[in-house]
Amino acid sequence: MASAPRLVLPDVPVLVAGVGRAVLLTRDGEIETLPAAAAARAVQGAAPMLVHAPATARRLGLNGLGEAHDLLELFAFCRPAESCAPTPRGLALALDLPQPKDEAAAAALLPEIATLLLRHLADGRDHPRNRDAAGLAARMGEAGWPWATSVLAALGEPKAKPDARAYKVWRRLPEWEDAAPAPPAASFTVEPAEARRRLAEILGPDAEQRPQQADYASAAAAAFAPRAHPGAPALVLAEAGTGTGKTLGYVAPASLWAERNGAPVWISTYTRNLQRQIDQETARLFPDPEERRRRVVLRKGRENYLCLLNLDDMTSGVPVPHLAVALGLVARWALATRDGDLLGGDFPGWMVELFGPGAILPLADRRGECIRSACPHYKACYVEHSIRRAQAARIVVANHALVMVQAALGGGGEDGAPLRIVFDEGHHLFDAADSAFSADLTGAEMTELRRWLLGAEGGRSRARGLRRRLEELIGEKPELNAQLEAALQAARALPVPGWTTRLAQPSRAAAGEEAPNPAEAFLRAAREQVLARTQEAREAGLYDSECDLFPLTEDLPVAADALARALHRLEQPLVLLRDRLAARLEEEAAELEVGDRIRIESAARSIENRALRPLRAWRQMLATIAADPPAPGERPTFVDWLSLLRRGGQEADAGMHRHHLDPTEPFAAAVAAPAHGLLITSATLRDEAEAAEDDPDIAWREAEARTGAAHLPIPAIRAAVPSPFDYAARTRCLVVTDVAKENTGQVAAAFQALFLAAGGGGLGLFTAIRRLRDVHARIAGPLEEAGIPLYAQHVDAMDNSTLVDVFRAEEQACLLGTDAMRDGVDVPGRALRLLVFDRVPWPRPTILHRERRLHLSGGRPKEYDDRVARHRLRQAFGRLIRRADDKGVFVMLDARCPSRLLHGLPPGVLIRRLGLAQAVAETRAFLAEG
Repeated sequence: MASAPRLVLPDVPVLVAGVGRAVLLTRDGEIETLPAAAAARAVQGAAPMLVHAPATARRLGLNGLGEAHDLLELFAFCRPAESCAPTPRGLALALDLPQPKDEAAAAALLPEIATLLLRHLADGRDHPRNRDAAGLAARMGEAGWPWATSVLAALGEPKAKPDARAYKVWRRLPEWEDAAPAPPAASFTVEPAEARRRLAEILGPDAEQRPQQADYASAAAAAFAPRAHPGAPALVLAEAGTGTGKTLGYVAPASLWAERNGAPVWISTYTRNLQRQIDQETARLFPDPEERRRRVVLRKGRENYLCLLNLDDMTSGVPVPHLAVALGLVARWALATRDGDLLGGDFPGWMVELFGPGAILPLADRRGECIRSACPHYKACYVEHSIRRAQAARIVVANHALVMVQAALGGGGEDGAPLRIVFDEGHHLFDAADSAFSADLTGAEMTELRRWLLGAEGGRSRARGLRRRLEELIGEKPELNAQLEAALQAARALPVPGWTTRLAQPSRAAAGEEAPNPAEAFLRAAREQVLARTQEAREAGLYDSECDLFPLTEDLPVAADALARALHRLEQPLVLLRDRLAARLEEEAAELEVGDRIRIESAARSIENRALRPLRAWRQMLATIAADPPAPGERPTFVDWLSLLRRGGQEADAGMHRHHLDPTEPFAAAVAAPAHGLLITSATLRDEAEAAEDDPDIAWREAEARTGAAHLPIPAIRAAVPSPFDYAARTRCLVVTDVAKENTGQVAAAFQALFLAAGGGGLGLFTAIRRLRDVHARIAGPLEEAGIPLYAQHVDAMDNSTLVDVFRAEEQACLLGTDAMRDGVDVPGRALRLLVFDRVPWPRPTILHRERRLHLSGGRPKEYDDRVARHRLRQAFGRLIRRADDKGVFVMLDARCPSRLLHGLPPGVLIRRLGLAQAVAETRAFLAEG
């Protein structure tokens, strides 16, 4: 029987780590600052209270801390599906507490944070989602969770018994219900004046007047006009400068069209950050949370969502202690989450860092193993919920990858083909299409197909093979069982587990020996050709290597022919299996239950999409090897090459790759042409530096080429709305002329001096991970001594979105990153006031880039390279100013940066070339003004 709740804190020291040192709040209440080694000895075996144990251990230079009272774990239990940056300041911000000014203040604050979290749990112990909380906490305590005693006391159940049923969250989840098919969408238009009025309604009467936003909404309305001809969507290319407010600008006509025509508008982004930002902006359109949940749906690929069957599998029996705690926190989240999105939704990204990817990532269906209606949790499935909610929604917020992949799989996939699509971050359409419409005949891809077909072949994997997924559907039908057996036997021609260890071994096919595996023989031949054609320095090495497909070595055509025949033997029974499963839908129409029909349709579709499509693509690629080589300089439809990938100096993969020379061609055919209306928008659609007096349209034509608009039959409507920001007054661009970019010591010293001058709030962007790590190692300690925490991608035990959350929450922090930190990062205010590039971000000199540079540059290959670099600089510059009152300094440490690249920055930006000392002084003075 429950008793009165009590707030019981553990009697342990409190630890807050810097780089190489730590602040310790002892049990006696004394604050001590200790070197890393001394701090580690002081807390050994004491289970200290801290925030983010892996990051704390790394900052102290340790492999681990052992048991600890990690406040992030307590936060995840007490406030599931809520967000916080995984630092003391981040927790303080999430709980509306004053942010600590230094490490000593942070150490003093941690017990107060623990008290607040436990009080929140005690106050809400009667909430329905806390019904099983005590049994779950007791089970986690049994597995060694340090917080269990405190949590049980707060719940008023200090003697609760462990209850493994508390992991079975599907018992508490709502079930979806099918609805009648939606009627066809109407074709009512949205007039520009109506879009303006809807925007005004969304913003409210007290909103700031922003003429540019209303102009943008008016232009965007043209994308919602009725389609006049098949294959010719109403198309608008709209560039909206940073600060225009383009999200609500296109939401206004989109929501109006959805209301009038009874079909959702899909909004697609390239980055998860923007997807989340758009979802938050729609609260202005639907202030009521329940209505917003019905009207706005986030859609991602199935691999992003928690799979309840995988959770069931992982919690069956007695999980190892480490997993029991992680899965307990997942179970808490599963009862509170909005949509079950494990990657980028309301699931804390730092959970993966605390427990490792092996505890979290297998919970999603990342390998295409879903058994649909055969799953006992099908009616509670998060993915099925989101698909059905999307059908009745007004706004569906998706990503380019999902939209492209569903089109590549034959037009719409599970969600159907959307009629109206807004592509935000439209400057990334080329890259998104390049990924979606490419093919890779590599060891990793073939191994994944083998695992999908054969399931686990030893080890601890729980992978389900095709036999297990189909056994109830094929039953005792001999014709289906025969094809399944033939396919599974043929699948053994794919790489055998452990193939990477045999990659460098010579192929043996002597008399009496087993015939070589055809897939492994092909990979070995591909590897040999790469090594033969690349520089000797890289053979030893640390770097990936690649070479042209032609001319061929002697072994490759023989190996390719053997593999092509093996893949054909695999494809034939799979085609028959798919066709005969599909035939059951007609032959047994009168006997089949609805659930069985769904399972048969899903099984046939998964065989087609997961196996037959890649097999056809691979055979076409292998056929190229047997064909005549292309003539020098001939424009190809595809670019083919061979590669050898290395990880940590070890060979990790090899194979053949195929990309469209121009991936916007399949995008235009598969995605754009079937739609009725498209809005492609971005702050950086055009490269205005390319515009010439004698040809002012060249920048627009380039934008049309990069977005696929040039491949559609009706010209796009063009619109450009300038940014309202005063870049001349609010920004500076400095090119440092006396730092040798090849000298890591000089580059590190420059970063340190600039970050100190700005007092934090600096984002450093690198074009190579190795240089990032070298610079971080040199400057992290000195910056920490100055009160500036330094975080870094590829160094800290955090994913990118978590690092950005930390950077946003801690105004004095600095962050180092690579490409992923350049786009889609929204950090308004003083948290980002300085941006430093280590060198010009030229495109990587790959074979694919070489061919596109040659054939897509219009005879101007140098301008093609410039355009890529200029675009990257402009995108990075756009991170600096997110609000009218922001100020920022952009610094390039590459003295050889051509002036023509900086002409792509917003008009009015003052650009100066000066020495490092002057740049530091100007940065300090400019950011201190006002």
